[in-house]
Amino acid sequence: MEIEKSQSYGEGGAEAILNVQPNTSISIAYHHLFGPHDDLMLLELDEKLLPDILNQRVTLRGQPDEDGVLCSQSKTYAIKFVGTSNCVFLIPPSNLSISLGASPNSNEKDHDNPTVASVIKVVPGSMELVEVAPRLDKLKLLLSENPYGFDEVSQMDTESTHRSRGLYAWNDLIEKVQASDEELCTGLRALSAVEIDGYWRLLDENFVDEILNMLLHNAVLNDWLLSALNEDEVLRVLEADGFPSKIVRHCLEVYGSKVDDDTRGGCTWRLEERPVCVHLARVILRGKKMKLERFMEEWRKKVPEGMNASFDVLEGEVLTENLGIETRIYAFSVSSLSSVPAERFSRLFQEKPKWDWKELQPFVRDLKVPGLSSEGLLLKYTRRTQPSVDAEPIFSAR
Repeated sequence: MEIEKSQSYGEGGAEAILNVQPNTSISIAYHHLFGPHDDLMLLELDEKLLPDILNQRVTLRGQPDEDGVLCSQSKTYAIKFVGTSNCVFLIPPSNLSISLGASPNSNEKDHDNPTVASVIKVVPGSMELVEVAPRLDKLKLLLSENPYGFDEVSQMDTESTHRSRGLYAWNDLIEKVQASDEELCTGLRALSAVEIDGYWRLLDENFVDEILNMLLHNAVLNDWLLSALNEDEVLRVLEADGFPSKIVRHCLEVYGSKVDDDTRGGCTWRLEERPVCVHLARVILRGKKMKLERFMEEWRKKVPEGMNASFDVLEGEVLTENLGIETRIYAFSVSSLSSVPAERFSRLFQEKPKWDWKELQPFVRDLKVPGLSSEGLLLKYTRRTQPSVDAEPIFSAR
């Protein structure tokens, strides 16, 4: 199809192309504003995402040194440019010709000349959206800059002080973290973050130790049932010990769950076995390796009465190593690992060159890559060997 400079033709917009009937043709010509127009780009969309785009329910997120992502309310998409070897012509609507700089009379129909669709740009390709996992590692990095501790409880900080100390409100996080709103909320819950004075914070480990220890101590002192803790009573007692009610309630949410109890007034909580036992194990193993027998002895002493210190609850939290006839245990938490698969597997194989599936599975089951199954991840990043048919498979770095 030959393109000529549009001089003596009746200029038509995109409507002229849309109205072309089957087995007919239409002439095209250069628009008088034809050029590269780098600010105009084509975006190819899945039909399910179209309502979000049309209703402006999407945002672009990323810092100047990052590749931008597009976020809907619940998902994150990488933006990729896909070139084309075919000629793709961009024809603007005729009613936009004035805003594009055409003369006021360019919208008037010319009955003496044939209609010609005017091309304003030749498009070299289009942008595609590919669903990706949210990039939440940065969230933990940001919130870890300044954990909330006991020394802040009595301090009255101004907003400017908050800013200078590197604290982050919700609007700061959505600007800096490449994740949708729902994914960001999920990430905050996974980190046990709490909003304090409008800023999202992680609690200092030692501060959490103090609160949980005081809660367990008062449970024994006041004969509280760990399966039926009255919120009002717990808040009253721990507030008297100097702990803010908001932080105490947050710890109840992290280490417990609400229960329905019509026989007691107020809200009732039950401390859950797994989070409490895992926390106590982390405290014992913090920064050191121990003989397994000695660890189990200390751990069972710390675990509250009525809870079972089963080694199974520590999967994904610890690793063991054999030194002769001795077995040592040390902290190695899945929560400390990157959410990027390549980085995760690299770190795992740095720690241990070979893993059996029972050991490896707790450290990779949380990895989510859209379009790639767990088996696909293992095929991509590991090498599987099986000495015999009956033997457990062993995974090493690919």
